[in-house]
Parts: sequence; C-alpha cells; structure tokens
Amino acid sequence: MDSRKLLAQIAENWPAKVLSIAMALILFIFHHMNTLEERFFSVPLLVETQGNVIPASAYTRMIRISVRGDAARVRSLLEEDIVPYIDLRGKEKGIYRVPVQVRTNGTAQGLEPLEIKVDPLEISIVLDHKVSKYVPLTGNTRGGPQKGYELVSSTLTPSQVVLEGPADEMSGISELFTDFIDLDGRSEDFSIMVNIVNHEPLVVIQGNGMTEFHGVIREIIGLETFTNLPIRVDRLSERFNAELEVRIGSIRLEGSQHALEQYQASASFLYVDASSITEPGTYTLPVLAPSIPNLTLSRKDPERVRVQITRKPETP
Repeated sequence: MDSRKLLAQIAENWPAKVLSIAMALILFIFHHMNTLEERFFSVPLLVETQGNVIPASAYTRMIRISVRGDAARVRSLLEEDIVPYIDLRGKEKGIYRVPVQVRTNGTAQGLEPLEIKVDPLEISIVLDHKVSKYVPLTGNTRGGPQKGYELVSSTLTPSQVVLEGPADEMSGISELFTDFIDLDGRSEDFSIMVNIVNHEPLVVIQGNGMTEFHGVIREIIGLETFTNLPIRVDRLSERFNAELEVRIGSIRLEGSQHALEQYQASASFLYVDASSITEPGTYTLPVLAPSIPNLTLSRKDPERVRVQITRKPETP
C-alpha cells in the first residue's frame, strides 16, 4: 500500500476518529482523577535561623497541609514526614515576610506524582537578638494548713532557672512563679514537684520546667493570759488564820492553739504553801501553780505575796 492510499484511509471519516481519540483521552483523565486522593492535616512550622537571632513576635505555628496523589500512597503517608519551614538563615534583627517551604522525608520521598499545598503561603515574623539569664523562682501557695498549724518556711529546688528569649521580652522578666501549691488541711512537712509558670510563648525555660517545693509545717505556739484568779492559802495549820496582802493574780500560758482553746483555769489554780508556818507573824511566800499537760506556764503575777498569820482565839 503506497503512502497516498494510507493517508486516504487515515483521512477517511476523520471527524469520527478525532472524536474517538478525544473521548478516550477524557476517559483516561477521568479514570486517573478517580484514583487520586487528597488528605488534610496540620503540622508545626519549623523556623530555621542562624546566628544570635530568634523570633520575637507571635507567628503562625501550625501550617495546614493538603496532599494530593495516588490513593494508596497518600494513605500510607506519615504526617511527620512533611515538614513546613521558613528559612531565616543569614537574617539580622528586623521584620520579614518569608514564604513557607516544604521538605519531605521518609514515606513522603519518591511519591510521584504528589501535589503538596500549604496554608498560609507566607509568614510575617520579627527577629530580635537572643538573650539568656538566670531568674529566681517564687512558690505560689494557696489555702492554709489545718487549724492550729502554719507554714513556717519553704524552699525550692532549683531556686532559679535559665531563661532564653528575645531581648525585649527578657528585659521585663525579673522572677517566675510556680503553679499553685495547695496547703489546705496539711499538718506536717511535705515535698511536691510543681510546674514553673511561663506566660511568654517566645521565652524558653531551660530544663524540664519543674521545681521541687518543700514546705515546713509546724503547730502554732500561742500565748494567752488568764486574769482575776483567786490566790488561796493551802495547808495552813488549823490553829491560825491567814490574811493575804494580794488576793487576785494572773498567769500567762504558752502552747498549741488547740490546747489553749481547750484549757479553762480553775478558781483554785493559784496558791501559797503555808505548811511550814508554826508561829504567828508576817511571811512572804511564793505563789505556786500546778503543771498543765501540753501547756507551759511562762509568767505568774505576782510571783510572791505577803501573808499575815494570826492565832485563832481559843474556844472555851
């Protein structure tokens, strides 16, 4: 068959043949589109810097990723194998607007065709000089120990941490506080690990961000004065009468708050011991008081008292 006859056969009914080819191409594309799959997920943005500069402004930290490709391959894709990043290497302190780029690793490598889109496409960011310094920690307590007890001292280990962040942010930080430490109902020493509170997202605490709080709990020692207590004469011979120069006294007791609240001084608490007196006269005797469980007598008033001793009239 010569070339003329071949061309004639090809040209014969050419509109129908072109239409058939076009339909076949459309069907192929439609089939291929049906075998593609699209996934959406969000991953952290990686900020690549160089030198002594770091981000100093709030910026979008999570990037929305859309991936389109072969269904089986897209399903097998691991999210961590697609890394969105902005390249700030070589930049100095200032304000920048940079495009978000994508780096593929692991399961995302070699997947062709694979269409990857990011949202947002660009990031605005401020860079500042990086500063590090030591900052003291302060325990943040709330509530109170059990009634009659108090927190007498506390320590933090460590008592200071190293902070790292932009110069402007760091200039306003002179101390950091712990999370709340609950004292309610405590009656003995305790230790607890507690988080360090950091309200500045651009400032980093070196270490694990925790400290150990040790609290010392002690029973409250109080003082209370009891007044208008009669002073009695004890163990005086029946042959004598006694006349006290001072008949009323007072005491001060020291001890736990609970014990002080429970104690009530009796009317016969203070006394003088007259057992050694054998003759009438004037005597100066010490004022005495019995011991009290769980309490300490810190003061008596008066300490000594004058007593006039006279002989009783003889009975006929």
